Amino acid sequence: MPNETNRPPEGGRIQRVHVTKTMAPKTPEKERIARGKSVQRKAEEAQLRLLTTDRRAFNMIRLLHLADCITILNGTCGFLSIINCMKYCLGDSRDFHYLYIAMTLCPIGLFFDFMDGRVARWRNKSSVMGQELDSLADLISFGVAPASCAFSYGFRSDFDLLILLYFVMCGLTRLARFNVSAAHIPKDKFGKSRYFEGTPIPTTMSLLLLIAYWVYTGRTLDAIPGGVWFAGTRFEVHPAVSLFFVSGCAMISRRLRVPKP
Repeated sequence: MPNETNRPPEGGRIQRVHVTKTMAPKTPEKERIARGKSVQRKAEEAQLRLLTTDRRAFNMIRLLHLADCITILNGTCGFLSIINCMKYCLGDSRDFHYLYIAMTLCPIGLFFDFMDGRVARWRNKSSVMGQELDSLADLISFGVAPASCAFSYGFRSDFDLLILLYFVMCGLTRLARFNVSAAHIPKDKFGKSRYFEGTPIPTTMSLLLLIAYWVYTGRTLDAIPGGVWFAGTRFEVHPAVSLFFVSGCAMISRRLRVPKP
């Protein structure tokens, strides 16, 4: 649009110059993304109004989309993994049946975590609770469940528990930071974030894979790789549990940027 700006006076008179601002035309791809964001924003506002004003029974369930149901399956896998860890701890320590089930359920949860985003983009529908549901399910399946598997495996001293607690709290704060800062991370042409700040919490599956290998080779409880330091004292700790400490530090790192696939 034309705009008028004042120049410094010359010879006691003020000259007015018309300046025309030109804007680069939007490409069809950018227009499509902008329209999609506008439609999604309006849909989320409508869902939020229904969530806060609708007083009918089970109104929250009516607002769930297919992607949200898949996210709930992710959290279900994490919960069942924790239950199977308890079953292993209550049974024979030489029977690893329940421990194997517990460690298998976490990758199944990872499959559901991968699919919920795909389904939401495929249907072009997401609920206002989707991101929060995803973070809570991830905390259960990739934070609490792996820590439970590690405890069941043999990391049971007080210092082991302290490191596992640190690991879970790092996952919790990392997910909270993602929810707050996701909108400010640079996006690609499709509107997706270009990178993760810190390692994503599903990378803890690598730790479960390692523990599964140790269980398969019989290195459990008293035969954990690296042995135990300060055995029989209140400072007893297994050096191998430091892998969870490193994973927690990587999750909350600000300088570590992992490109999104």
